[in-house]
Amino acid sequence: MSDKPAVWQRDTQAVRAAVPASQYGENSEALFLTSGYVQSSAESAAARFAGEEEGFTYGRYGNPTVASFEKRLAAMEGTPAAISTASGMSAILMMCMGLLQAGDHVLASKSMFGSTIKLIGSDLAKFGVTSTFVAQADIDAWRQAIKPNTRLLFAETPTNPLTEVCDIAALSDLARSAGAWLAVDNCFATPALQRPFERGADIIVHSGTKFLDGQGRVMAGALCATEELVTQKFLPILKSAGMTLAPFNAWVVLKGLETLSLRMKAQSDRALALARWLENRSDVARVYYPGLPSHPQHTLAMSQMGGEGGAVLSFELIGSDKDEARQRSFAFLNALQTLSLCTNLGDTKTLCAHPASTSHGRLTEAQRQDSGITQSMIRVSVGLEDLLDIKADFDQALATL
Repeated sequence: MSDKPAVWQRDTQAVRAAVPASQYGENSEALFLTSGYVQSSAESAAARFAGEEEGFTYGRYGNPTVASFEKRLAAMEGTPAAISTASGMSAILMMCMGLLQAGDHVLASKSMFGSTIKLIGSDLAKFGVTSTFVAQADIDAWRQAIKPNTRLLFAETPTNPLTEVCDIAALSDLARSAGAWLAVDNCFATPALQRPFERGADIIVHSGTKFLDGQGRVMAGALCATEELVTQKFLPILKSAGMTLAPFNAWVVLKGLETLSLRMKAQSDRALALARWLENRSDVARVYYPGLPSHPQHTLAMSQMGGEGGAVLSFELIGSDKDEARQRSFAFLNALQTLSLCTNLGDTKTLCAHPASTSHGRLTEAQRQDSGITQSMIRVSVGLEDLLDIKADFDQALATL
């Protein structure tokens, strides 16, 4: 790997950063479908398996296509290294397994993705790792919740689905003063809009399933961090646990990265226009979108995300009790004719979902309420359809209520 990615601009990194081409000189990065690699000698094989010599040994440990994806994502995030996994949640599991042990404490945002809350708050508890969840934007709450055994601070920014934004630099200072790592889930913003490593984050978490792929085709995850964290903390877990990214999936996301900045700009523009339109409707109670001046962390979001609000917004329908709110939300989603009722996000197609019954459905109602996830909330991942068609479908679906 040459030193060029360090000096290239981000858009160049998105199409050029990769492992060197093979002897055939392919211009588009190759897809290597192999589970094993022929070694030149038994001595070389032993050295490679021992980590004393560079080279590929076994499909669970590494692959040239997967390595290209890792190099490209690391270059775009501005981190020294990256390691990929089979999904975003497996990336979070790898991080926790690599950094934590029984008796450690995790401090996290209470408005994170529902599966993340369950993994950290419930699943890790079985292995002696405790956790505390605090309000995402309340730095004092983070500070007061730190314990002597706190080893990891973990935040999403923006969060799923409330789009809450945290001050990455401020959390970085807290983590360092506590002797802990700071991990930031950058799924919503992506490196096209935000680089948490430049603001002091130690680990950047990605679900490549979302915007990195960009067309809802494959599952993928990744951690971006220092070379030391990747090779000494995360790679040993990958080799043992096998949450390996498939080469085909890596190739699909690798090619998706080439258009990431173009898509994020176009989809963010549509999301802002849709958010403004929804905010002026009498049948919508509230809109959550960092690009709106009404968003509590609007100024911070604009400074951290390059003046863009991202492509995901949420809104609440007018309603009374939770049962009626749930019925109205379902009725709205069922009335959509053009847009997709789908729990994924980051697609070129606009996707709408009901977080309380899907992404946060495994949480208790009390946990959802504490996280701000109401039965009247709809999450929208804005795609690349014409804005007039997006509005028209929303308008007719809202009219049915």
